[in-house]
Amino acid sequence: MKSTLMSFKDNTISFPELIKLKRDGGQLSPAEIGVFVHGVTSRDIQDSQIGAMLMAIWQKGMTDEETVALTREMMNSGETFKWPKEWLVIDKHSTGGVGDKVSLPLAPALAACGCKVPMISGRGLAHTGGTLDKLESICGFKVYQSVEQVKQILEDVGCCIVGQTENLVPADRVLYALRDATSTVDSQPLIISSIISKKGAEGLSALVLDVKFGRAALYKDMDSARRLAQLLINVGNKLGVKTGAVLSRMDSPVGQSVGNAVEVCEALECLKGRGSDDLKELVTTLGGHLLCMCGHSFTIESGKKEIALKLENGEALKKFEAMLVAQGVSADVAHSLCSNETDYFKHMKRAAHQTELEVPDNGAVLDIDGLALAEVLHKLGAGRTKSGEEIDHSVGAEILVKIGQQIQKGESWIRIHHNCPDLSTHYSDLQKVLVIGSRDEYSPASRVAEFIDPDYLNMS
Repeated sequence: MKSTLMSFKDNTISFPELIKLKRDGGQLSPAEIGVFVHGVTSRDIQDSQIGAMLMAIWQKGMTDEETVALTREMMNSGETFKWPKEWLVIDKHSTGGVGDKVSLPLAPALAACGCKVPMISGRGLAHTGGTLDKLESICGFKVYQSVEQVKQILEDVGCCIVGQTENLVPADRVLYALRDATSTVDSQPLIISSIISKKGAEGLSALVLDVKFGRAALYKDMDSARRLAQLLINVGNKLGVKTGAVLSRMDSPVGQSVGNAVEVCEALECLKGRGSDDLKELVTTLGGHLLCMCGHSFTIESGKKEIALKLENGEALKKFEAMLVAQGVSADVAHSLCSNETDYFKHMKRAAHQTELEVPDNGAVLDIDGLALAEVLHKLGAGRTKSGEEIDHSVGAEILVKIGQQIQKGESWIRIHHNCPDLSTHYSDLQKVLVIGSRDEYSPASRVAEFIDPDYLNMS
């Protein structure tokens, strides 16, 4: 039977007593948090006890000091990356949304600017898509790389997009799975420690957070997103990572595609200097802030212009092609995908059926409901309900109209990629995605709402 006794400097306390301390609103010391995380990592603590502690944290919260201590202990629970001092090592993290393929063009664009980007990404869950799932749409792409392989790829290419390894922040893997099982996913201290511990283990010079708000985001309003962003910035900076945040709207999908393979296609179009304006806006904004934060650029605007140039002149595309090869894709396939004119589905699975839906009435496109669309695609196989489930990379949607556009009855407004023979049972849900009205009701809004500077705490 696993022991529940944990030794501290001058006394011994049982884990049930530690749970009771937090359950009753007490503050855990850094030493107590350290032993808790060690017990989680070594699996000396029973899952039921870890779950009880997670629920106590969910109910009572944590002070800033507790959250910083938890994040630090999780960050140091396994391997951490060490880089040459002359490297500018930077990354971004998104809180998740619909159609969010920003990482795919952003990482190689930053690498083309001379930075190093060891991007540790995740998989999709529920209605949100995962960067790793998107990249696995490409034949041969390997998301799991050892620490030594990551270092070599950064040396040779400048960027990689990889999954969390067994030895990187192992405490987070255990806690993340149990948070899902205990309905404590939305606990702010647990969200913050999960995000920042992984990014801290990357040994970053700078980190920018894309904190989304809206119908299809974790936080529905900007004030809630801002509070989370400020807490993340606080913890990140206290752990030595210069951290800032962009607040971005997440009502309609990012770009014109949702689904794994179709989002890779759109990301490649962005890397070729084409594609949707809102995707470019997010890529250049996040990249520009990062370049300024790490000292590469003097101003945010000059950083944004440099990212835009790397997308336009093909240098970011060359980095993406090199990253594909470094992570297992054959040179021929990588070159074909990155050539100017290509059939992307020569190298990614195409769904058996493509069905276009028609606009029911004349009018202006006032909204495209990202959450409603993602929920339909989830039912068609594009997403997973629980960790570890298989997904269908070929399922997705291409949105053929843009918000603000005047459209006519009978026009095609969306193309659904699906493998089920009959889509008719989903028609009513899909028609709810498109919101049509009078042009006078249209109110344009930038995808990016606000930037919170790493030094905001010092200025307040």
